[in-house]
Amino acid sequence: MMKSFFLKLTGLLCVSSAVLLLGGCGKGDTKSVRLDPDNPTQITIWHYYNGLQQTAFDQLVDEFNRTEGKELGIYVTANSQGNVSDLENSVLAAFNKEVGSSEPPDIFSSYADTAYSIDKLGMLVDLDTYLTPEELDTYVDSFVEEGRIGENGELRIFPTAKSSEIFMMNKTDWEPFAEATGASLDDLATLEGVADTARKYYEWTDAQTPDIPGDGKAFYGRDALANLFLVGSMQLGTELFKVENGAVTIQADETVMRKIWDTYYVPYVKGYFSSYGRFRSDDVKIGEIIAYTGSTSSANYFPDEIETEDGTKSIDYIILPAPVFEGGTPYAVQQGAGMVVTKSTPEREYAAVTFLKWFTNEENNLLFGCTSGYMPVKKAALSAEMLDKTIADNDLQVPGKTYETLVSCFDTAQTTTLYTNKAFDHGADARNVLEYDLADKATASRETVLARMAQGSTLEDACADLTDDQAFDEWYASFVTALNEAAAQQ
Repeated sequence: MMKSFFLKLTGLLCVSSAVLLLGGCGKGDTKSVRLDPDNPTQITIWHYYNGLQQTAFDQLVDEFNRTEGKELGIYVTANSQGNVSDLENSVLAAFNKEVGSSEPPDIFSSYADTAYSIDKLGMLVDLDTYLTPEELDTYVDSFVEEGRIGENGELRIFPTAKSSEIFMMNKTDWEPFAEATGASLDDLATLEGVADTARKYYEWTDAQTPDIPGDGKAFYGRDALANLFLVGSMQLGTELFKVENGAVTIQADETVMRKIWDTYYVPYVKGYFSSYGRFRSDDVKIGEIIAYTGSTSSANYFPDEIETEDGTKSIDYIILPAPVFEGGTPYAVQQGAGMVVTKSTPEREYAAVTFLKWFTNEENNLLFGCTSGYMPVKKAALSAEMLDKTIADNDLQVPGKTYETLVSCFDTAQTTTLYTNKAFDHGADARNVLEYDLADKATASRETVLARMAQGSTLEDACADLTDDQAFDEWYASFVTALNEAAAQQ
């Protein structure tokens, strides 16, 4: 399916018989590295890709080993460590030399929080050493900036594949609802509109069985609630985690938090939103919801059919931009781990960076994106024209969902400000508060509402004391305390 494609190393290579002499290419760096094609430099990569993403990555690694790697004297071995959490645990164990752990890899996928912790051990390569300003300028600026987590702004994380968020919906079940109620896709552009549409959907489905009150269906769900807090705060004018010189200030603006409460927690407690499986695409598959906001890389997992009481039913889909707060500044989530290079020998470090440059070449990166759903990291690759050319040149069959999602990503990257918070000590712990604190409260409150309704309460009566001003004030106070405690751990 893939054709050979070759990295242009613009002035870096000078081949003579068996030995390849590589001059330094970074900020005035003049050291030289010898690589021998007859005795390849072996490097290892640890990542968290699974399924289609792992298949796509493995194919590219094999392609590199057969072509550029063979010519230059580099051989790459890639290993999936499971999910993101499994990878993080393996990496930390390796660098802390825990009993039974493996040697640290030459390259590993990493989010900023994990890389920040490893960097404090002095174990990560300054990638500016291997990348000229001209090379860096070919990458999306915000992707590069995210990787500057060194004490003095050194580039520690190489941007390799990124994602944002989209809104995906079961078109088949949306259409009869929209026809009956006048609901419009335009209503789904804002979070307030999604919440109101979800209310209408609950009431419409509840009315289908007038003899069974309160059995309306949820319309919407959300993956990664932390993103709602972080990007929602930016949309409404406040950076929740303000990081300067590695120190964080928590800015949990009460007005912003009330917006999130009203457009996520309250609809959830009332049954308009829901979460059941591990991911909201799982909830669409079982008919728990018909729409969700999730990572652009999740598009491949949006189901082609759903499970019903009568068996399975084929469905079509709709892809829209992720909804934002009404009147807010257009910010969108920037996410997806980059890759870091471990300090080792000059040969292995150079080999590692050479592979990452090859992998992020426009065509190679788009080949990965066509299967994985991740968007490429170079400016020139963020276009439908480049995507179409890559598909045609390599005779690829790309699922419509993946193609439309990538094109949507390109538009998002070019029309909004992509945002991710800067790394800080205990950043992962603080993010966990964002991810689970309100979500757990919403789940518990919804269970209380269902129990009350089973005893004869109306929906509004059952929700009243769980969604009023006092309930918000109590949650907000405990939430701010939890955030500050998480960030202040010793």
